[in-house]
Amino acid sequence: MRVIGLLTDFGYKDNYVGVMKAVILNINPKVNIVDITHSVTSHSVSEGAFLLWKSYRFFPKDSIFLVVVDPGVGSQRRAIAVKTKNYYFVGPDNGVLYLAVKEDSLKKIVSLDNKNYFLKYVSSTFHGRDVFSSIVGYISKGVDIEILGKKNSDMESLEISKPLISKDRIKGEIIYIDNFGNIVTNITKDDFLSVFKNKKFIASLNGRNFSEIYDCYNYAPKRKPFFIEGSFSYLEVSLKESSASKYFKARIGNQVEIKLSNVG
Repeated sequence: MRVIGLLTDFGYKDNYVGVMKAVILNINPKVNIVDITHSVTSHSVSEGAFLLWKSYRFFPKDSIFLVVVDPGVGSQRRAIAVKTKNYYFVGPDNGVLYLAVKEDSLKKIVSLDNKNYFLKYVSSTFHGRDVFSSIVGYISKGVDIEILGKKNSDMESLEISKPLISKDRIKGEIIYIDNFGNIVTNITKDDFLSVFKNKKFIASLNGRNFSEIYDCYNYAPKRKPFFIEGSFSYLEVSLKESSASKYFKARIGNQVEIKLSNVG
């Protein structure tokens, strides 16, 4: 049974996700559809790309990922299907697939222009249903992606920013905030240790400071923010049993600075 992973910014109020699943199941009822998330911040291509990148590798080989974070739907942006070393990815060519595809090694990419594999009527606002879900259904039945459109050699890129690292400080930024209010930075623990191993530090975010790092939540005191290496393999700013994002009034893109405690 083929596994299909769904990731969108559609939320759960409307019928969009359910209808997409119905389209797939009409074409191939013998699939296992897994909801990665449908709570990507509306129109946030970068957030969708990040969550896909941090999810795809846990799926069985030959899984198909249907990813719809598509603020350019109905425009001239390309719709694509991609084969990597181990997986298939289908969605808009706006960067949302890029991080996962790059990591798993691109093998084939096609522009989806063979309308024989679309639904009969294609809405200008819902390619997730009329184009992408239909395409995924056919790929799950073994249709080669080269039949689905013209081959291409490239796709829109999207990169995670790198922190600025010097001998006495690191300047990073917030790249994601989870449902618990944990603040994910673009700083890895290796980045941190390269400057602050066995040294005291002060970190600042939106005018508030903290100076602790813990290996797990249990060791941290309540009501005091701290760093922890989270499941995304980046340092996160957390508050035990509370929301760090509310405490810091944090937003994606806010700067996080860490410096040696004896540096002005």
